[in-house]
Amino acid sequence: QVQLVQSGGGLVQPGGSLSLSCAAPGSVFSTYVMGWYRQAPGKERELVASIIRGGNTNYADSVEGRFTISRDVAKNTVNLQMNNLKPEDTAVYYCSARRLGGPRPDYWGQGTQVTVSA
Repeated sequence: QVQLVQSGGGLVQPGGSLSLSCAAPGSVFSTYVMGWYRQAPGKERELVASIIRGGNTNYADSVEGRFTISRDVAKNTVNLQMNNLKPEDTAVYYCSARRLGGPRPDYWGQGTQVTVSA
């Protein structure tokens, strides 16, 4: 059973910053496309950012320039640094791992609440 273990998140005021981290087994971390999704109440889960082994990244238009996804090879973790947070960023954030070329994630983290509110 593959486990993706998330940490971070919480409550922050608009304009603030938060970070998320996701630990994955080495065999998954080194070969899968790692990413972060989010799901707000009443909305579908959406891709926020992804990163491949070579370091190429992809971002949703809504977070481009504010969020940064990165890989820590020594720790087998994928991180999401979120700056200039907005109320519309409020959601449950999920770490994901997708086989390269696969249509959808194969594994999910447990989910972490991020709330942006004054």
